[in-house]
Amino acid sequence: MKARILLFISVFALASACAVAQQASQRGIYKTDMDLKADPCTDFFQYANGNWRAQNPIPASMSKWSRRWAAGEMNKQQIKEILDQVSSKTNYPKGSVDQLTGDYYASCMNVAQIDKLGIKPIQPLLTEIDAMKTAADVQRMIARLNQLQIAVPFNLVSEPDNHDPDQMIANIYASGLGLPDRDYYVKTEERFKDARAKYLVHVANIFHLAGENDPPAKADAEKLIAFETKLAEASLDNVALRDPAATDHKTSFEELRKLAPNFDWAAYFKTEGLPKSPLNVTEPKFMQEFNRLLTEEPLSTWKTYLRWQLLHTAAPYLSAPFVDENFAFYDRYLAGAKEQKPRWKRCVEFEDADLGEALGQKYVEKYFPPAAKARMQDMVKNLRLAMKQTIEGLDWMSPSTKQKALAKLATFNPKIGYPDKWRDYSEVAISRDSFWNNVVAGTKNNLAFNLSQIGKPADKSLWGMTPPTSDAYYNPLWNEIVFPAGILQPPAFSMDAVDAVNYGAIGVVIGHEISHGFDDQGAQFDASGRLQNWWTPEDLKGFQQRGQCVVNQFESYFIEPGIHHNGKLVLGESIGDLAGAKLAYLAFKISQQGKPPAPTIDGLTPDQQFFVAWGQFRGDETRPETQRMMIQGDPHPVAKYRVVGPLSNMPAFQQAFRCKADSAMVRPSDQRCEVW
Repeated sequence: MKARILLFISVFALASACAVAQQASQRGIYKTDMDLKADPCTDFFQYANGNWRAQNPIPASMSKWSRRWAAGEMNKQQIKEILDQVSSKTNYPKGSVDQLTGDYYASCMNVAQIDKLGIKPIQPLLTEIDAMKTAADVQRMIARLNQLQIAVPFNLVSEPDNHDPDQMIANIYASGLGLPDRDYYVKTEERFKDARAKYLVHVANIFHLAGENDPPAKADAEKLIAFETKLAEASLDNVALRDPAATDHKTSFEELRKLAPNFDWAAYFKTEGLPKSPLNVTEPKFMQEFNRLLTEEPLSTWKTYLRWQLLHTAAPYLSAPFVDENFAFYDRYLAGAKEQKPRWKRCVEFEDADLGEALGQKYVEKYFPPAAKARMQDMVKNLRLAMKQTIEGLDWMSPSTKQKALAKLATFNPKIGYPDKWRDYSEVAISRDSFWNNVVAGTKNNLAFNLSQIGKPADKSLWGMTPPTSDAYYNPLWNEIVFPAGILQPPAFSMDAVDAVNYGAIGVVIGHEISHGFDDQGAQFDASGRLQNWWTPEDLKGFQQRGQCVVNQFESYFIEPGIHHNGKLVLGESIGDLAGAKLAYLAFKISQQGKPPAPTIDGLTPDQQFFVAWGQFRGDETRPETQRMMIQGDPHPVAKYRVVGPLSNMPAFQQAFRCKADSAMVRPSDQRCEVW
């Protein structure tokens, strides 16, 4: 139905993390987490957070672990407490936030009923797929499954127009793969071959659970993978997808029909209630392959593919055998998790995906005070000022490009905590009778809300994350930086923490998001959010050369012999971390103007506290399996290199810890990277 990030935690570890957080909250720096035997100039990642990682192994159900991940899990614990209370009653007015959130959670927690039903909730759709007899039936089923956000094989959503971001248009994405990305189907390295072999077994197992006998199930699995491989071969890889220009193909409805004439787009748009207005096709080559497969692949193959995509999407919401098999492949094999997270936590995550802003209202009422928002606003102001001073002081950028960069910075729109207006879910039919029906209702409502924006002026009050989310983002089309309430908790942010610590943690995150407006992707969008060049040729060349320095740096970072970061894949996030650390450090200095000198605490100077805060915020321990997945498809580097990578370029870090010029944490002057 949609990708869901699977996060896990043990109750004991959570309680321990909370107790330590309460002890340290008056300062913010967790001195006991530091490995004081390590040399900060040799391995700052170990120095800043090594003791915590040694004493807090990754919980069996998690793929990463740190205080930051523990804080994200604490958000879910807090939501659980809210939902336990709300779901204990049944007399709420229909359509109220309490009724919706309480009944959804109760239905998800009713494991006995879910297990009793088995595959029955999706049997009507499976029967429809089996009954298909014509190409027209296939196309109607594609539309039916798309309404459940099952991308078979494309996904259509509303997004701002790259060339007029004040207007919303339809965007058609290539999708429909069961493995993480195209490379898993086409690369020849042993780890990808092994993934394909395990995927074959997994698909056959799911088909078997759905009622197929073993030999036909394996044959169907082989047929399915061969079909998906054709889609993968026509798809862009992860590096190409990072280039906005590579996925910018605005076209008319008539041109779409010519691109894929074998598909009845008029019927599809009518079924989905879409206007035949200009739209964007991210991957024309993929759509051409889709068009070919419509006529050249037999009906039996399409039945197998559509049946698999339905089963694959529904598995987490069905009975235990489906849930267990889904976990065994995607979480245990691919991500390295050892056991499933508790049922209540999965239910919290499902509900956050389907009723996010209804749930968010309950969360912020209890856990996000107005004072926290005010302090964040002050920090954002100082970070923007630091970026302004940085742009003004660049010696490699011409005055004309600086003027446009400053104009873009001036139009940044910060969103903090939660939306100014909440989504109305009152018409969503949620009851305690059927968990699957609730998932369908929530999914259809979210998609209908999204598609209703097509052809309309952009509503820039909308958020792309729910309030309890422990994350942040930058949207280049609306030139906005967004910080949900869920990330504004220790160790990222605390009302009790000294400035050095808040600026070293959430301050770097703020700077990171600001700099996304000026990374290799964001720099292609102008002050109004349009995909349009605003650089002089010479300035653009200089910017790209500085970016290549970052590419080269991260290409040298290995997670194990033979597997290193793809510098081009992680370029944007690494520019964000590098600029974010520099900007946050400058903003910290700005925040101290007119104040008494910041204190030395536990023998750490304010500058040292700043850098340790970043090392602790990003101090994840990550399973090897997850690291391999990240290297392949995640634009973020693994945690260690998010810490040591940017800091090794900063003279302020070298000075703070008195590192010698030949230290491992100090890059040689001729290799030092500085983009902003």
